[in-house]
Amino acid sequence: MRLLIVGGGGREHALAWKLSKDKPSIEIIAAPGNPGIATLGRCAAVSTDDIPGIVALAKTERPEMVVIGPEAPLAAGMSDALRAAGFAVFGPSRLAARIESSKSFAKALMREAGVPTARAVRCVDVESARRAAREFGTPVVIKASGLAAGKGVLVCDTMADAERAIDAMLRDDSFGPAGRELLVEEWMAGEEISLFAITDGKTVLPMLAAQDHKRLLDGDRGPNTGGMGAYAPVSLSSEALVEDAVERVFQPTLGALRAAGAPFSGLLYAGLMLTPQGAKVVEFNCRFGDPETEAILPLLESSLLEPMLAVAKGEGLSGKALKWSRECAVTTVVAADGYPDRVRKGDPIELPPREPNIHVFHSGTGIDADGNLIATGGRVFAVTAVASTLAEARRASVRVAESVRLEGKQLRTDIGWREQERSAGATGD
Repeated sequence: MRLLIVGGGGREHALAWKLSKDKPSIEIIAAPGNPGIATLGRCAAVSTDDIPGIVALAKTERPEMVVIGPEAPLAAGMSDALRAAGFAVFGPSRLAARIESSKSFAKALMREAGVPTARAVRCVDVESARRAAREFGTPVVIKASGLAAGKGVLVCDTMADAERAIDAMLRDDSFGPAGRELLVEEWMAGEEISLFAITDGKTVLPMLAAQDHKRLLDGDRGPNTGGMGAYAPVSLSSEALVEDAVERVFQPTLGALRAAGAPFSGLLYAGLMLTPQGAKVVEFNCRFGDPETEAILPLLESSLLEPMLAVAKGEGLSGKALKWSRECAVTTVVAADGYPDRVRKGDPIELPPREPNIHVFHSGTGIDADGNLIATGGRVFAVTAVASTLAEARRASVRVAESVRLEGKQLRTDIGWREQERSAGATGD
């Protein structure tokens, strides 16, 4: 069997690793891939924004399935182009991908479907946005409606902060096209979890919940990032909570997308805020999240390939189930100097020796002209450790992340700190 994976980050490395584990004889081609993925298959130098190039590559390689990792090519209609060329694709259509590419579309869809979420006002000019922020009061959330690489959500504690965020998006064009339309949204108190679900558009196969850590520094301080680490499982995510999310979030959303003429198939990701009034949707993503994928997949004992292939081929998920390890996983992201603002690239990297139950997923890495491994992006590695306890997994993940030789590297040492506090409270430590 031959698969084509579109993307070159940690998420795609984790997907390639798991799919290879599910079927060792599988042949993987990644576009563009990265040095980590290259140890599992072949990499083709085709950009994720080159839709004609990806279609041409698929016609040459004839994969049984194409897996599209990042959100941007999905929003641009890559899956539609590939399906029109006759390929089985895991990933939603351009119209269905609006659930992520347009937060205003997603908010309107949720409102019509009765999906629990925060109140919000869509704005395209500074004055109406400032007026909405004053009406909500602080803290208030300012969200770029378009794709902003996970950095377009700003929680503002003061009205001055809110006005600066609004000006940055609508007046200064700091977020580009993503911020030319924004949502002013009420702040929700609670703890957020990430819940993925594989779906054929009707049947929902929920995965293990994870928790992402967006802030750059320990203690949830510093600027927002694309994600500095994640852990799974999350004790707050009970079986009842997941069942409720399927019934009150996933199913109504999928039904509304069908009614809108945009049936969704692939991986639907709900960011859920666990409020005193119950779980409410923070936002949807139309693909596997990063770095949650790197924490979740090492705990999946059953096949990922089987349900993904069934969805891609339109065979449906009836009778499919997922089996999970009872262990814990902690993922620590190693970021380059200057991330998330002025990222320094080109620094050489030296990796520690491999260890059992430690997975080093490449994200922003490349090979220089001399054949040396170098940093090429902001988030360079996602180091996942699997162990019997969260504390043990975190210690191992941090130890290996700290042993990566990369000048100016940045990492957090407290991934899973809320879970650790809950655990300590439960045991009386």
